[in-house]
Amino acid sequence: MGRRKVNFKADKKAIIDAFAEMAKEKNIDRDLLQGIVEETLSMLVRKKYGMEANFDIVVNMDKGDIEIYLTRTIVEVVENPALEILMEEALEHGEEKYENGDDFIEEITLDNITHSFGRRLISLAVQNLNQKIREVEKDNVFNEYFSKVGEIIIGEIYQIRRNSILVMHNKVETLLPREEQIPNESYRYKKNQAIKAIVKEVRRSGQSGLPEIILSRSSDDFLARLFEIEIPEIYDGIIQIKSIARDPGERSKVAVVSFDERVDPVGACVGMKGIRIHSIVRELNNENIDLIEYSDNDQLFITKALLPAKVKEVNVQPEIRNATVVVPDDQVSLAIGKNGQNVRLASKLTGYSITLINETGEDIDLSEFEEEIGSEIFNALIENNIETARAFLEEEPEELLKIKGITKENILEIRSILLAEFDEPETDEMIEKIKKLKVKSVKSKSTTKKTKAKKSKDSESELKNDEDDEESDVKTDGDEINPSEDEEKINEDE
Repeated sequence: MGRRKVNFKADKKAIIDAFAEMAKEKNIDRDLLQGIVEETLSMLVRKKYGMEANFDIVVNMDKGDIEIYLTRTIVEVVENPALEILMEEALEHGEEKYENGDDFIEEITLDNITHSFGRRLISLAVQNLNQKIREVEKDNVFNEYFSKVGEIIIGEIYQIRRNSILVMHNKVETLLPREEQIPNESYRYKKNQAIKAIVKEVRRSGQSGLPEIILSRSSDDFLARLFEIEIPEIYDGIIQIKSIARDPGERSKVAVVSFDERVDPVGACVGMKGIRIHSIVRELNNENIDLIEYSDNDQLFITKALLPAKVKEVNVQPEIRNATVVVPDDQVSLAIGKNGQNVRLASKLTGYSITLINETGEDIDLSEFEEEIGSEIFNALIENNIETARAFLEEEPEELLKIKGITKENILEIRSILLAEFDEPETDEMIEKIKKLKVKSVKSKSTTKKTKAKKSKDSESELKNDEDDEESDVKTDGDEINPSEDEEKINEDE
């Protein structure tokens, strides 16, 4: 019959308080914490008595009970220490007489756990318990904030670094990198100041071992969530944000559409006396926001996207997402915007690559830029019949690269000079296209000279034929008369 030694009482209230504080501080479920403690104690028993050990563990966090019951059979000769114990050893632990074959149940509590397992194993168990708690804590933090990706949180600035800001949210450290901040607003930040940002990304393991939670104030999603908070019609789904184009801290374009004919999407977003939009603008460090009513008609949508500029004509190629926009001369600067901002944001908003063209289609002789581009390159371009600024801009970069003495850097530099004269921005697609060009065969000057020599020879032949025609006094309607020759004839007559 199984017997056990006398059970010693422990300070159960202290144990209950310790468990409760740990569960609250680490945000760990009590049942999960109880399972971690049981698993750690099981590891402790197996470390000392072996994997075959027969034991029961009782952990009751509500009552403060933590007990281990190790069951072994009393024998004369121990063959398996994990399951058997000598009579003499059993008598040392117990206060009753035993017989061979009896089950000896050793009770291990917090009062005698150090004596039973030794300080080294106890220290190992404590480390194992802390490690498991940290892993659970990491998983809880990761799962909590992973479910918040795309949501706005309000935290408190904990530390301001050169390239980032640490933000505390519910005792969890989050990170606002410089590239996710709104430019030029860092001067507003102070320690312990409340800050609003969107959870952009959660990485499994950061530098401290805990999950790395990346916040953002510069993303398009942050602006979209602010609209949802400030404008009930968007939150309720009556108005929908179709697209956003943003230069953080400077300017944004937001396309909205209403699913209720009675609701004006732009007016609802602006609010009475602009109160709704102004609250968003203040949060974004006075970022200008252009509200645009979305349209399924691409031409109309592009026209609205280029506001405040007024355009005359829009030609679209939906299959390649290209749009050519004719702009009156007095609207060119508005259409382009500061540093090309207006046309760039309109292009991003509509998903079209937009090319602006002056209504007058004005052009400039290339000789006006000879000093900037250099005489050698200028002469090479003239030799290849590229005589105006528009002719250079419209020429394919691959063909320009074939001209002797012209490199990809030359092409980009000259385009920049000419486009600046027309107040037109360079497109990222063209820059990328030029950079990816491969150097091909070059048009040599010798070939050009041979061509000129041939043309000169042909001209001499034609001149000879003309002289023969003059001798016979025969002329056609298409012939041109040299003014100097006419003057000589008039003088002779006089």
